[in-house]
Amino acid sequence: MTETLGRSRPPSGPGAARPSGLDLLLEIPKRGGRRRAVEESLRAAIREGRLAAGTRLPSSRDMAAQLGLSRGTVAAAYEQLVAEGWLTARSGSGTRVAAGAAAPAPPASGRVAPAAARHDLGPGRSDARAFPRDAWSHAMRHVLREAPAEAFGFGDPQGRIELRTTLAAYLGRVRGVRVDPAGLVICSGYTQALGLLTEVFAELGVGTVGMENPASGDHVAIVAARLRVADVPVDAEGISRAALEASGAEVAVCTPAHQFPLGMSMSPARRSELLAWADETLGWIVEDDYDSEFRYDRRPIGALQSRRPSRIVHVGSTSKTLGPAVRLGWIACPPYLLEPLVEAKRRARPTSPLDQLALARMIDTGGYDRHLRTVRRAYRLRRNLLTEAVRTGLPRARVLGVEAGLHAILELPAGSPDETTIVDALRAASVHVHALGDYERPSPRSRPRPSLVVGYGTPPSYSYPAAIGALVDRLRTLTSPEPGP
Repeated sequence: MTETLGRSRPPSGPGAARPSGLDLLLEIPKRGGRRRAVEESLRAAIREGRLAAGTRLPSSRDMAAQLGLSRGTVAAAYEQLVAEGWLTARSGSGTRVAAGAAAPAPPASGRVAPAAARHDLGPGRSDARAFPRDAWSHAMRHVLREAPAEAFGFGDPQGRIELRTTLAAYLGRVRGVRVDPAGLVICSGYTQALGLLTEVFAELGVGTVGMENPASGDHVAIVAARLRVADVPVDAEGISRAALEASGAEVAVCTPAHQFPLGMSMSPARRSELLAWADETLGWIVEDDYDSEFRYDRRPIGALQSRRPSRIVHVGSTSKTLGPAVRLGWIACPPYLLEPLVEAKRRARPTSPLDQLALARMIDTGGYDRHLRTVRRAYRLRRNLLTEAVRTGLPRARVLGVEAGLHAILELPAGSPDETTIVDALRAASVHVHALGDYERPSPRSRPRPSLVVGYGTPPSYSYPAAIGALVDRLRTLTSPEPGP
């Protein structure tokens, strides 16, 4: 029989010492010598990984007070474990778990996880080193100093009115979105937004959602968990209305400004056809505006929502502009969907009110726009480096979808190995990219020119040229024609 001790038996009496330092939870057998019991409990905690290497232990005085033992008993136990190599004790540093005291636990599967690629050119992510630390910290310091007390609670599930007011003006200015602050719902990024909308549509009786093919597999999985997903093909102009109608979908999820992963914008004709579908069938459109801020060779294309705010749900986030560490997104919601959406958000994970206020402050003071101009220039240079490297090193390949965004399609010469073989060979060279077929459902399509999805946002600026060099060098070998007899 054991008893769990750790501030569970505070010493009593006017002269009793009281713990004042670190807490530590130990299970001490009730019977047997006290010093040996402390030693065995600490050995077990270290062996089982509950006390990792470097963990600082309470002083002998504090540990004795927590366990209700004499200080001499605990000090003697510490000394014994130091002598055995389980602990280290240094003046000024206290008593800590020794490095290597316990063997690391093997992986749960029994297999060693593959090493991460040295050159990460996967799509869909921005450079974490570009996070605007100064602008964000200035905004957050202002918030911590000036925010009302309720900002430190869970807050309104619809989001802080300060951010909704700021975003309504910002989205109208830069994307042409027509929304009142009362029609915005703040959430924790696009993934949560899509999950909330899926929940709302299911509650309203929607049976089928049409989703672009190709598209992000994670997003398809979120919708498919509650509703039937119809795969709607995408061509050079965008999503097909004829295929959408044939699917029987009542909701269409699409990326009009910059299709993921193909990279083109929906043509004006397809936009009009999609709006006509929504009008004639009373269908809903979910507009994923995931990276519209990053445009390089063309004027901004306004949000589709501006043409039919009563049927289109416009969704955006800061995951590309600031980075995934700031979990903020927004939903410009038609009035009919607003009440059930706010209720769904109330049941979901709350979104930090402090982060909301910091983003509002950053936009209001111009810091957000300045940051976007800075990173837009940096990503344009990265895109240019990629296209030039392919032009000179892989003259028979083509780079597509580079007018905007943080990724490109690299179309390789006809007769090259298949996409899976190429991706595996690049991985062996420590270069990480995606095959275009990874985004196609239910299986990759057959195409004469294998294609890769190459991101240029993730590598830090100092290693990006080397990453592109490694990519092009390996592809040159893989796609070079065999010499004739």
